[in-house]
Amino acid sequence: MKHLLAVIMKIDWQYTGTSPQKVKTFLKSEGVSRRLLATLKYRGGRLLVNDNEQWAIDFIQQNDKVSIVLPAEKNKNELKKSFVPIDIAFEDRDFLILNKPAHVASIPSFLHPEDTLINRVAGYYNNRHLNEFVPHIATRLDRDTSGLVLFAKHRFAHALLDQQLQNHQINKFYTAFVEGQLTDSHGLIDAPIQRDPESFIKRQVGHGEGSQAASTEYWLERSVQNISQYRIQLHTGRTHQIRVHFASTGHPLVGDTLYGGHVDMPMERQALHCSEIEFYQPFTHRMVNVQSPIATDMQKFINKNK
Repeated sequence: MKHLLAVIMKIDWQYTGTSPQKVKTFLKSEGVSRRLLATLKYRGGRLLVNDNEQWAIDFIQQNDKVSIVLPAEKNKNELKKSFVPIDIAFEDRDFLILNKPAHVASIPSFLHPEDTLINRVAGYYNNRHLNEFVPHIATRLDRDTSGLVLFAKHRFAHALLDQQLQNHQINKFYTAFVEGQLTDSHGLIDAPIQRDPESFIKRQVGHGEGSQAASTEYWLERSVQNISQYRIQLHTGRTHQIRVHFASTGHPLVGDTLYGGHVDMPMERQALHCSEIEFYQPFTHRMVNVQSPIATDMQKFINKNK
């Protein structure tokens, strides 16, 4: 039985409506897509009403229990496992939030093919004998940005998180140290971002081809010795958004040499940390709020500049 629970997952609901309803109509209201229903039908999943096999076109009555059994997931890209320990900030049946250290990529790339955060989650699953689960990363951070990263533990949870992301319902807050101080203690940087035509990596504010709307809200928390600490909320999720927006004001992030910032020991990377994530847990019907203290190098920088 333990092995069975390690490779599949059962999700239950109770139908509280007073009129008969098709199973597929009810499941659609709970976020189950046609694609997921097809996966259940053709790839080893199950659809149950009161723990008995049913068809999606069958009807349910008030107080019936409706269940889906998710099939085991296969790793299509042969994701390698890394057994470097992870720092878990939150975990339940469906979701996992980690504290990502700086200098660790979120996902594999040509430059960082193996020991990324998602590889470490794969190793964590392996240690827990959850090898049929595939890590689904929902939010990402730049390699040299520290802080909270949200994962879904199964494809259905990932699909529901994607809906929240598209509807701007996942709140992410950051702590940043910035050179100088903006004129307003609270404001909104609303400026489109595009690729820098002279760089493969950099982005810039601009209205050129491929530009995307971007909005960054900020609150000044303190300012010491020409360095300001800001609390920042992303209203869009563009590559390098916070870094580009603050650099565009003439106040780049401390340590962000790519966008004009200066190294100020011990800050040898952009002084940016994802300090808070808030999202709706659709299976337990509650808001989840997770906070993270700033990384060690940022705390040392504060102590130095007191």
